[in-house]
Formats: sequence, C-alpha cells, structure tokens
Amino acid sequence: MLIEYNNKEFYTSKDLALSVIGGRWKIAIIYHLLQSNRLRLSELQNKLPDINQRMLIRQLRELEQDKIIERTVYPVVPPKVDYTLTDIGLSLDKVVYAICDWGDDYLKVIEK
Repeated sequence: MLIEYNNKEFYTSKDLALSVIGGRWKIAIIYHLLQSNRLRLSELQNKLPDINQRMLIRQLRELEQDKIIERTVYPVVPPKVDYTLTDIGLSLDKVVYAICDWGDDYLKVIEK
C-alpha cells in the first residue's frame, strides 16, 4: 500500500509515523509539551538550550503542519503565541515516555 502525504510517498504507516516524529528535536518538543500542556516559544527555548531559534521554529511549523501541535496567536502587542498538543499529539504520550525510559536504560548500558 502506497501512502502519499505532503508530496512524499511512504510504503507503510510506520514510515509515515517516523517521518512525522523523527529527527533530533521533535520528541523533545513533544515531551516538554506533554509536561507543561501549553508553552510559548521562549519557554521552549529555555527547555531546549542547544537548539537555535530558527531550527526550533522550523520543527514547530512541521509539527503544526502534521497536526501534532496547535499554534495559538493572541491579538495583543507585542504578539503572543503559544503551542499545545492536539488530540493526536497527546496520544503520543506512551510513545514518548517509552523512548525516554529506553534512553535511561541505554545510558546504564553504555556507562558500564
């Protein structure tokens, strides 16, 4: 079965899923939104100090396009924008926490 999404082709839903949440920063962004429910860009930057603003905004836009997060813009000056997980984003909780637990186990293995 061929799946077409965002001008790309995927052979399985697993490939599609990995393209949506894969990468260096997406799991970390989702993790912090699971912990805090609603975060502004500056708060995400504080929680992820190794990411530059350009990359963070790019990752947030991709997650928004993939319907994992929702961006809310408030009509105030200066502009206020925050990010929350959508229902499908919230359903990633078990996946994200399992990856975090695996990371803890893996750290123990490589520290030996």
